[in-house]
Amino acid sequence: MGNLLCLVQVDQSTVAIKETFGKYDDVLEPGCHCVSWIFGSQLAGHLTLRVQQLDVKCETKTKDNVFVNVVASIQYRALTDKASDAFYKLSNTRAQIQAYVFDGYTRSIL
Repeated sequence: MGNLLCLVQVDQSTVAIKETFGKYDDVLEPGCHCVSWIFGSQLAGHLTLRVQQLDVKCETKTKDNVFVNVVASIQYRALTDKASDAFYKLSNTRAQIQAYVFDGYTRSIL
């Protein structure tokens, strides 16, 4: 029913990405919004602003040939003003953060 009336509800702690004719247009804050599909507007998706946790398990070898297991708990969240970058530039957020942390731990322990 919401799409028929062009009304869209964005839940608390989330933002919605609005596109017009397939091009990025705006970030919609929580609340009710009018997204007129007649004029080519649509929602590309939603992005949560809640803090999320990612546990990264790293196993690396030290200089004295000892294997060390480290579990890092990373807490992250998307920023409201960078929501469009987070939505369009990151394809797999969890995997990209995990790779970044794993590379950093490997370099710092050696």
